[in-house]
Amino acid sequence: MKNFKNSSSANAKAAAPAETPGLLSEVEGTLQGHRDGHGFLLPDVGTQDIYLSQQEMHAVMHGDRLRVRITRYDKRGRPEGRVLEILERKKKPIIGRLLLESGIWLVAPEDKRMGQDILIPKAGIANAVAGQVVAVELIEPPSLYAQPVGRVVEVLGEIDDPGMEIEIAVRKYDVPHRFSAATLAQAAKLPEKLRAVDLKGRIDLRDVALVTIDGEDARDFDDAVYCEPHKQGRGKTAFSGWRLLVAIADVSHYVKPGDPLDGDAYERATSVYFPRRVIPMLPEKLSNGLCSLNPYEDRLSMVCDMLVNESGEVSAYQFYPAVIRSHARFTYNEVAAILGNTHGPEAAKRRDLVPHLLNLHEVYRALLGERHRRGAIDFDTVETQIVCDDNGRIEKIIPRTRNEAHKLIEEAMLAANVCAADFIEHSKHGSLFRVHEGPTPEKRVALQAYLRALGLGLSIGDNPKPSEYQAIAAATKDRVDATQIHAMLLRSMQQAQYTAANAGHFGLSYQAYTHFTSPIRRYPDLLVHRVIKAILSDKKYQLDAGKMDVPMPAKRPGRAAPIDPAKAATELERWEVVGAHCSANERRADEASRDVEAWLKCRYMREHLGEEFAGTVSAVTSFGLFVQLDALFVEGLIHITELGGEYFKFDEVRQELRGERTGIRYATGAKVQVQVGRVDLDARKIDFRLVQESGEAKLLARAARDKAGQGARAAALALPVTAEEELEQLLSRDREVKAVAKAARRGTAGRSRSGGASSPAAQAPHPVELARQVARKNQATKASKSGKSAKAGKSAAASAKTGGKRR
Repeated sequence: MKNFKNSSSANAKAAAPAETPGLLSEVEGTLQGHRDGHGFLLPDVGTQDIYLSQQEMHAVMHGDRLRVRITRYDKRGRPEGRVLEILERKKKPIIGRLLLESGIWLVAPEDKRMGQDILIPKAGIANAVAGQVVAVELIEPPSLYAQPVGRVVEVLGEIDDPGMEIEIAVRKYDVPHRFSAATLAQAAKLPEKLRAVDLKGRIDLRDVALVTIDGEDARDFDDAVYCEPHKQGRGKTAFSGWRLLVAIADVSHYVKPGDPLDGDAYERATSVYFPRRVIPMLPEKLSNGLCSLNPYEDRLSMVCDMLVNESGEVSAYQFYPAVIRSHARFTYNEVAAILGNTHGPEAAKRRDLVPHLLNLHEVYRALLGERHRRGAIDFDTVETQIVCDDNGRIEKIIPRTRNEAHKLIEEAMLAANVCAADFIEHSKHGSLFRVHEGPTPEKRVALQAYLRALGLGLSIGDNPKPSEYQAIAAATKDRVDATQIHAMLLRSMQQAQYTAANAGHFGLSYQAYTHFTSPIRRYPDLLVHRVIKAILSDKKYQLDAGKMDVPMPAKRPGRAAPIDPAKAATELERWEVVGAHCSANERRADEASRDVEAWLKCRYMREHLGEEFAGTVSAVTSFGLFVQLDALFVEGLIHITELGGEYFKFDEVRQELRGERTGIRYATGAKVQVQVGRVDLDARKIDFRLVQESGEAKLLARAARDKAGQGARAAALALPVTAEEELEQLLSRDREVKAVAKAARRGTAGRSRSGGASSPAAQAPHPVELARQVARKNQATKASKSGKSAKAGKSAAASAKTGGKRR
């Protein structure tokens, strides 16, 4: 058993400093279109994107590889370019709706970044009819004076067909969704059950009460856990704590390098999860069968066997292949109920396993304590779950809260992942690490300015630490703007990625971290299993040549250019290519999932057009407010033009919109009442209209007016209901003040013409004094009208008594 060392001497390679290309220099890269018609070239080398105007986009399309000449720099130093040469056209089919307009067939691309519709000859529409969703292959690319021409190669169906949004997304984002014939044939030949030869060289743990704990809708189970108290030794060498076993499905036993199964799994790199559907990384026979740790069935696994002391530190660990048998399939809610009441009905059904669950809970509390001492970042975010009906449409959206069972499994998996990273690093074997870097200098400065503006008394240093982030998160968790503050903290950090050079995990505060626990759905985990097995056998795992047969990944803003797979020569470079491929496909899966969820939410909100809902401002931008509906957990935009007639200025430091005349402010956390105004299904956008401010927003606006010296008493007498009414009252008061000032000037001028001296006392009074005079005059007028009304009432009553009638 290896002693655990929480130290690391390896550091990531420093990214080469970005070199700004000179004027008239030529740059090659990949085009990223924008729905507004312009585009950006993502250079192969360097980090600064190059802007291309709409005129430059006529002959190119999103995804093309181009050579561009830099023609100018704008005021902020951003380069603009002109297309010189189209190096390579994107060859993937384009998804869109077939339309017939004035006798002309065309396809409107689903991906609006394409920028232009595609003409379809009548002979090229196949069996499609107008309105259907189709896949189009280009026959003629666009030119400066002509639109692209294509032909229909696949008819997906009607836009309202169940699951159509998923069919669109997998093609829109180039997600592989069909296994090759060779892969299916290989999977079919796999045995249905374990054979005697499969158990060779494995430790038999079938009598150990390992259990799986997953969600109610989980279908593949790739991890099982077990814990027992453990004591050994005496005196100073005595150990008191727990023995924690994390058993992970041994996918590497069935998926060998170079096999068709391995090729398809590497191409996908991850499973993609949609509402009601999963596109797995492995065929179902493996993902839900041979590799899934189903209850009461013998399964092969790789085990991380750890000793955890009472302080929550992993003092020793070892890895070994084993054969296990899951003793139960638990759900998170079931385990949480048992831990909450060990004498309840849930516990009564699992009486034999309750002691083991209590041991797991004890080691979890110890690991959690060590996590807090380590200073790892932990945001309490509310995740949502989409519940669909039989037709694939949203039935409801419910919040998904993390209970003790979720956190228990998370801590156990984190411990196993850290052990795997430590084992590989100290063995000096090439592999993939899961690296999460802290904020860049630019983002650090922006975050520091934002925190200063909030006046929290907390900030981050010039060399930020995870504990500083966690301290801010903990101190602000009960504020109304906690969501915005936590979002700013997250936004300041870089996105996690797979890389061959270990640089630690900033968010979790680990010096070395990797992914070991989900080889059924993540290809990097499968590679880590192969590396660990090679180390245990005193061998070296070599990446096969097929791993380099991948497209050149696009350069990401703010990061160094990726390594060209065709030029990767050293082992480290080859691992970097694999890491970049897996990271890119992970982002692709996330984008596809978000696209489907956005489509479903737009379709759901179309049924609520014109309805009013209470919401909370979730983000503030220069063009409006993003609001999340409290009851439906759907987010939409209140455009700045819907906020009233005055001019709003965006405070980037404070992340708020402020009215220049009224001082009214809109910040994250404000409660608003909105109406669903517009839903754009194609753009995946929902627009709200502001109906009225809630009480909290009114108080905020009123406080701003009082602070600006606009008359607290007058505001208390006539507090407007909406921003429009507030503006109208302000304009009315402004007109009255100007009228009084004008009259005073006329009077002063008259006295001057008649020979009177013009002293300071005789000049027009200060505008504030004029405002007070107007307010007193208005009150006197109201009182006079009130008196007259009372007299009129008495007169009418007297007349009614005498039956008299005025003529």
